[in-house]
Amino acid sequence: MDKKIELRVVNISNSQAQVPAFAMLLQEMDGERQLPIIIGPAEAQAITFKLNSIRPIRPLTHDLFTSTLNVFDITIAEVLIYKAQDGVFYSHIFYKREEEIVRIDSRTSDAIALALRFNAPIYIYDSILEKECISMSDALEKEEAEMDDNSLANKDIQSLKKELARAVKEENYELASVLRDEIARRQ
Repeated sequence: MDKKIELRVVNISNSQAQVPAFAMLLQEMDGERQLPIIIGPAEAQAITFKLNSIRPIRPLTHDLFTSTLNVFDITIAEVLIYKAQDGVFYSHIFYKREEEIVRIDSRTSDAIALALRFNAPIYIYDSILEKECISMSDALEKEEAEMDDNSLANKDIQSLKKELARAVKEENYELASVLRDEIARRQ
């Protein structure tokens, strides 16, 4: 039987591959393998808000669904990414009420947004993770190569300010902080 590996959400950033989309990066709890998954803006916002303990003025869809489940005394036992095909990940949410467990198919991004709200574990089969993963050393090499290609030193301050405005608008706060620091260093 294929072993289940627990994952955690490491980061969400703008997707370089698809616009408007985001890349959610998951990492195995006791290892270095990472799994990038492309997700939509609404799911990225829901996950980011929960990870950063941001409470919107009005409930987002995942918050509303969480409240509804709580009213009916239903929890989420776990999320399992059970399949990957052509860059699409398939997940099951295992709901629990009293002693009954019910499995429902879900988009992975929705399943993870809900799992975070219930502090439920997120699992993937080891064979899928092994096939679809990137290692941290691979990710660092790729990031260093991208930094070399898009070196901030080669850009004038006006270009940096435009990129900063775009990063803030796209809620890519990691990039925004790097750009802000580079602008401050030059001024």
